Amino acid sequence: MSTPEHEEEPREEPRRRALRELAHPRWSRGQAVAAVLLAVLGFAATVQVRSNDRDARFTGARQAELIALINSLSLAADRARAETDELKDTRDQLRGSTDDDTAALELARRQEQTWGILAGTVAVRGPGVRITVDPRGAGVGTDQILNGLQELRDAGAESIEINDRVRVVAQTALTDTAGNGGRVPAIRVDGVALQPPYVIDAIGDPDTLASGVDFQGGFITEVEDVGGAVRVERAQRIEIATLHAVQRLRYATPRPRAAGE
Repeated sequence: MSTPEHEEEPREEPRRRALRELAHPRWSRGQAVAAVLLAVLGFAATVQVRSNDRDARFTGARQAELIALINSLSLAADRARAETDELKDTRDQLRGSTDDDTAALELARRQEQTWGILAGTVAVRGPGVRITVDPRGAGVGTDQILNGLQELRDAGAESIEINDRVRVVAQTALTDTAGNGGRVPAIRVDGVALQPPYVIDAIGDPDTLASGVDFQGGFITEVEDVGGAVRVERAQRIEIATLHAVQRLRYATPRPRAAGE
């Protein structure tokens, strides 16, 4: 009577072994290498597609435009390195000074001037560009103006003013509105209604700022695509006298420095 039971067990054992192998597959070294290569290939393909999408705007650019854009990016990188070196020098001065209070006070004075310019609380002057945007009754609005301001910042603009009425700072907000009884599109900057043409004064290197808005797919192209016109004038002296009213902060407070910082 025991013979059939012993005959069934050998037949059931291969089935159980097969089920265990399906539930817990064993990867060979070759399979693992192939999986890693496929994953790397997929990642590279994704990065390439994103890169192609990002660079599509420069496909039809002229050689001179690309050279100007590269020069602008190179100058921006040089400025960043110079600022980094300056901060390192300041740090070393504070660490090595025999009179820490004097060094810290001088640093605070320099930073006060710098932050005053960036915050728009002091009048400034210097070389730069004057950009006149004439919508010509077309759809030039906040989208185009905001992109133009950003391109000027990317090109190293240290101070910006619009229509001699509004100082552009980090918190500046733009909205679309209407002027002349709603017949002409206009914009509102930090609550101030501005009528076209829009005159943007920016202080920085004139050539770099001019190149920063004049490339294929850039600010000038965007304005012209909707029927407007842009004139860029380089100047060795730009006066920016409009001041930004700093608002009292309600929520953000400085974080106390931790020990060792």
